[in-house]
Amino acid sequence: MDIKVLGPLSVEACGQSIVPSAGKPRQILALLSVYANQMLPVPTLMEEIWGTQMPRSAPTTLQTYILQLRRRLAAAYGPQAPQASKDVLATRYGGYVLEAQPGAVDIHEYDRLVAAGRDALDAGDDVEASLLLREALAVWRGPALVDVRVGPVLEIELARLEESRLGVLERRIEADLRLGRHAELLTELTELTARHPLHEGLHAQCMAALYRAGRPWQALEVYQGLRARLVEDLGLEPSPRLQKLQQAVLASDPALDLDLEGHWRRPVLDLFAA
Repeated sequence: MDIKVLGPLSVEACGQSIVPSAGKPRQILALLSVYANQMLPVPTLMEEIWGTQMPRSAPTTLQTYILQLRRRLAAAYGPQAPQASKDVLATRYGGYVLEAQPGAVDIHEYDRLVAAGRDALDAGDDVEASLLLREALAVWRGPALVDVRVGPVLEIELARLEESRLGVLERRIEADLRLGRHAELLTELTELTARHPLHEGLHAQCMAALYRAGRPWQALEVYQGLRARLVEDLGLEPSPRLQKLQQAVLASDPALDLDLEGHWRRPVLDLFAA
């Protein structure tokens, strides 16, 4: 099995796609794939498909969708493995589980690389952290399950994954800033702040990179642009930490400079935590 959900849904058995074209069976397969190797209760699967408006026939219809998926698995594995479809898409007490081998699911690979990258950050190995977090982000092939209609269960999981992706991106940029790669980050950070116009962390990193690149006036423009949007859209001022970062840029605070070894002492916003 080869299962990919960080982008268009792709599930292959013996090199053959088992992804159905019909919407609801495709949705069931997507949910089972996101939670590969975890038993999903029947009520959870039905909630994903029908929400709170479940028809009386929901349990029987769900069984039909599972049968359709098993038929596609059986076709992929062939007659030499007659039990494979039930072993891979297995019935458990109260639900179903999609069994996958280690390394077969892109979410699992992503989570492994993220954990290793965080460990490297905690250990102060910014080079390794940057490399591992870049590899984690490279697992993504686009928005998760971009070609699947999602219900309430998948919607929550996809929001979690996107939030994780953004957090990993911030950590990778932080590692690169610590390594003195501010000039290389400017184009990326300019694009990211445009795509996430209210995200303080990315704006703080952009300000720091501009300051370190000898462009403090542009760092202040980034702050003023964010402040204007926060006030207009939410009626809020920037956080105290970001306000202190602005004051640090104005004062050319040495805390914004690299240490003697060329590494940031702390993450940008943490430099000015209360």
